[in-house]
Amino acid sequence: MSMADLKNTCTRYPSLDGLRAIAAVGIVMMHVLANSNCSLYPEMLNPIVNSFTNFTFLFMIVSAFGMCCGYYERFKQGQVNLSSFYKKRYTRILPFFAFLVLIDIAVNPSWPEVYEGFADLTLAFGLLPNAGISVIGVGWFLGVVFVFYMIFPFFVFLMDNKKRAWLVLLIASLLHFLAVSYFSRSELMVVPIGRWNIVYSFPFFVAGGLIFLYRQNIMQLSGRSKWFPLLLLSLVIVGYYVLPKIQLLPDLLVFSALVLYAVLKAEERGLLNNSIVKFISDISMEIYLCHMLFFRVVEKSHVDHLISNGNVLFVVTFLLTFAGALLFSLLWKRIVEPRVLHLFKLD
Repeated sequence: MSMADLKNTCTRYPSLDGLRAIAAVGIVMMHVLANSNCSLYPEMLNPIVNSFTNFTFLFMIVSAFGMCCGYYERFKQGQVNLSSFYKKRYTRILPFFAFLVLIDIAVNPSWPEVYEGFADLTLAFGLLPNAGISVIGVGWFLGVVFVFYMIFPFFVFLMDNKKRAWLVLLIASLLHFLAVSYFSRSELMVVPIGRWNIVYSFPFFVAGGLIFLYRQNIMQLSGRSKWFPLLLLSLVIVGYYVLPKIQLLPDLLVFSALVLYAVLKAEERGLLNNSIVKFISDISMEIYLCHMLFFRVVEKSHVDHLISNGNVLFVVTFLLTFAGALLFSLLWKRIVEPRVLHLFKLD
């Protein structure tokens, strides 16, 4: 397939599978380190692994780009059935998430758990100003993403053209700074506004929309220099750990660059596009949602009593946690989910 044909027909970028897989693995690694007695050596590894918490921003950019690939033109041309659009969003997310919520409530039964579980099951809890939901705590990401789904038709309007999209990115960034510096005052908010708030995180979704608008221009660059993508990626990643942290800028730049790199690689086979990352990417959401459940199981087994070396303990705990989450997610995806969808006539 020629580059021109690829630009005109490519609505799915297999290289993005690699980013989803890397983000899922990185977040599991971060949570294992943050919630265990592990301490890595050399010491510089600890802040690097801890920084993987920001892979959630990468998920946001990829989510916006992917949604635009599937629906941007269709919304602009009035070809989307809204009922089917939102039903698909609920069908994709709710069954597995609801199952985990019910497990959490069963393990820790209390009225606060029930209240928070109810909020979880609406998938609209991202509209709460300070949800602070502990039932499936990592589910905060779903709250933000589902608000994005709610406003996606408006998002398409905002991304109508490149000039408007750049203006929206500027406005969204200013709102982000105001949310952190002004609207997070103690007299207004009990907890400072953070990533679980759509205003805080919206610049990352806008970045995904902008990359979509420039996707053809980006893919043209891939044929001019084979070294450009790697140079871009190297400079941004090194800069992320070297340059001073100025609010959202480092995360916005580095994760946008990662998505740019993936688009530049398009369908090229390699690290970001192979059968392994495709396999993990297909269940990355499930792995993300359930991995803490399996971390707690590993924690209860007291592996730390058997292993004294911090690095070895981290690797073993991570592998056991990730393996449990992967197998559980695969079981759900291949066996349980089809039956649940069929039972409730959602397939």
